[in-house]
Amino acid sequence: MAYQTFQQEYLQIPLVTRAYTTACVLTTAAVQLELITPFQLYFNPELIFKNYQVWRLITNFLFFVQYRYCRMLEEGSFRGRTADFVFMFLFSGLLMTVFGMFVSLVFLGQAFTIMLVYVWSRRNPSVRMNFFGLLNFQAPFLPWVLMGFSLLLGNSIIVDLLGIAVGHIYFFLEDVFPDQPGGGLVKDPGVLKALFDTPEEDGNYNPSLRSGRGFPWGGAAPGG
Repeated sequence: MAYQTFQQEYLQIPLVTRAYTTACVLTTAAVQLELITPFQLYFNPELIFKNYQVWRLITNFLFFVQYRYCRMLEEGSFRGRTADFVFMFLFSGLLMTVFGMFVSLVFLGQAFTIMLVYVWSRRNPSVRMNFFGLLNFQAPFLPWVLMGFSLLLGNSIIVDLLGIAVGHIYFFLEDVFPDQPGGGLVKDPGVLKALFDTPEEDGNYNPSLRSGRGFPWGGAAPGG
């Protein structure tokens, strides 16, 4: 029964969030079980481009898991737009990889999470937040509150700044800059829509016009 409940909860997580979280959990578990080491995963441009260890372009994003805002984004402003959500992952990951070459970060997963937090917070400006029961603020301030908390703990804020910068670039290009409502400069290629988005049903299709015992005689099948 417990397994069935877990399976139901797991399958209710949106596709992209489920895949990303699963990859993070499996990667972390493999490290804890000493099947692999963090030294095989971290971001290192020299090893990537000279030794062709290209997996590091992906694995450095998997050593930190915080899927709450990822799920809220996919279930919220990206509902029904899986291809756009995947493209945001690819676009933001590429920017972080480029910027990561100029900063001393070996894992970019936490910065990626801050990016997701930033995009979610800017798309939900009216949501009220509470930080440890001490501080109340609007959602757009959340990334900066988290950065301030990191600073109080004595941690480097480079991670937070990188996530905020990439999140702002995406938000600006997609939500702020375009002149036409709903239009954005960050557009996913058609192949992603073909892979991830369900084709819209043809409103003019009438199954009663088909003949031949259900076979598509005389024309292409819907969506074909």
